[in-house]
Amino acid sequence: MEPDEHLTPEPTVAAAEGPERRCILTQAHGPRASLIRLAIGPEDQVAADLGNKFPGRGAWIVAHRGVLEAAMAKGKLKGALARAFKSNSLKLPDNLAEQISIGLERRAMDRLGLENRAGHLIWGHERIGEALLKGRVRLLVHAADAAPDGTSKLEARRRGASPDTHSLVLPVGREQLSLALGRENVVHAAIANAASAARVIEALERWAAWTGTGSAGTAAIACDDDENEDQADTAIAVAADERH
Repeated sequence: MEPDEHLTPEPTVAAAEGPERRCILTQAHGPRASLIRLAIGPEDQVAADLGNKFPGRGAWIVAHRGVLEAAMAKGKLKGALARAFKSNSLKLPDNLAEQISIGLERRAMDRLGLENRAGHLIWGHERIGEALLKGRVRLLVHAADAAPDGTSKLEARRRGASPDTHSLVLPVGREQLSLALGRENVVHAAIANAASAARVIEALERWAAWTGTGSAGTAAIACDDDENEDQADTAIAVAADERH
């Protein structure tokens, strides 16, 4: 079973929202878009279902890598999955966290590429600045390695003329952003279309929450391999408290 499937170009916001789900590790609950679904494939292999499309029963975990790694180190994930799926023969890949990281990044960057090909993205410092002044921008995105001066100027315009505009800093730099958009040296991008912005925000915020860099979701939690069991338990408990 693959850890993810390719994006389709017509996702809907309503489908992404749906009913709330509960994390099997922290008992925190939220909309499906803010959690990660785990499913069981052939030969009882556990896999991430980031598109929420795989058939059968699913189990949900908070979108935070530190929480998952702490639970795996303690053996808590396997126990929680055994209870959720009512099976003791599940096969849990050691690199599950990395599979999810790769999948979330790919989905987020693919989504930006799809919206760009649909003509929904604005790029170029001056063009974005003008769109902000006109109140047309719904989402403003900065590469992680964007120059502070350029970012601060756009953010000043956003706060002054478009205070309701959503702003995000990507977990990756301009090289990855440029590659996703098929253009050279893209440092900032903006979206005026509301539906397009909502789709991109969902993908980017879940990715950022997973890496611990986002404002939404749980705060960053560092769980090194040599931390003791109490620290791992604390990481899971903190994440649960912060998501309620």
